[in-house]
Amino acid sequence: MLGAGGVAITAAACGGGSKKNARATGSTTTSPSTPSTIAAPSGVKPCVLSPEMTEGPYFISGEAVRSEITEGHPGTPLRLALTVVDVTTCAPIPNAMIDVWHADAGGNYSGFGSMSSNRTFLRGTQVTDAGGKAGFTTIYPGWYQGRATHIHLKVHVGGNAVHTGQLFFDEATNQAVYANAPYTGHAGTRTLNSQDGIYASGGAQSIPALTKEGSGYVGTITLGVKR
Repeated sequence: MLGAGGVAITAAACGGGSKKNARATGSTTTSPSTPSTIAAPSGVKPCVLSPEMTEGPYFISGEAVRSEITEGHPGTPLRLALTVVDVTTCAPIPNAMIDVWHADAGGNYSGFGSMSSNRTFLRGTQVTDAGGKAGFTTIYPGWYQGRATHIHLKVHVGGNAVHTGQLFFDEATNQAVYANAPYTGHAGTRTLNSQDGIYASGGAQSIPALTKEGSGYVGTITLGVKR
């Protein structure tokens, strides 16, 4: 079972429950690739191509355009702050659509298994602002056996899928979060980053920078994509 990674975004979110219209067609999975650095114009810091990772089996198209995706599911607060940039020019990409989806504190995805009747919790879409920024308010993702802690994400530009990836988290934070309810109610053996084959294909470059915010965290990361 392949999971997805999460990313935080700081920009103002689009409200409402409308569905996104533009979608790229094609394969539901992508092959993992090694991140590469692209030369930027003189005087500009080079941008890093975000590692491509499998979409996994839990993607559902047409998620609501919204920033708050918890739907009342309990967990440690997590605010994702994402920035999307063109890896060739390092310029921010406005109007990019970012999908995120991840498991709840018990390791369950909406729309699947015992949660099949609810297809929307911990899923959502946001559109980047003029600075390429977007954000989500969610909870720290739970884990399930066979996969390290992660959040899935997909980026569309002009109706085309330009990035499919996953966000991972450092083990010290995982351990601290999972020592508290409601995560303590999840029994079993957790898979570490070092034991996850998908993490091995670029996970270290897909860890958002976490800072404390109240009882939770803010996770910030820049996604370098090819148009």
